[in-house]
Amino acid sequence: MTSKPTVARIWRGRTRRNVAGAYEPYLRAEGIPPLERTALGVQLFREDREHESEFVTISYWASEEAMAAFTGGDPLKVHHLPRDPEFLIELPSRVAVMRILVEQRSAA
Repeated sequence: MTSKPTVARIWRGRTRRNVAGAYEPYLRAEGIPPLERTALGVQLFREDREHESEFVTISYWASEEAMAAFTGGDPLKVHHLPRDPEFLIELPSRVAVMRILVEQRSAA
């Protein structure tokens, strides 16, 4: 039986616009696979602005306990990638954890 997600973990990071093209494949290769192996689902978003780009990763979890097992105890703990200090304008100090109230799936 597949678990249904009840919480989402939302990470945000900003880069200078001129390094966003290098950060995206790095994030895809190093940051996303551990989530794909552990979370029920994951999405990666990118918004390019005039001088910076923001990346948002949302992962979906069956419970905060499942999320805490991934983070080593604290579900708000940020897992910085080794090259994050090189790319990110500032290192995020926390993630947001939000309960999922409505989940709409397409009928297709």
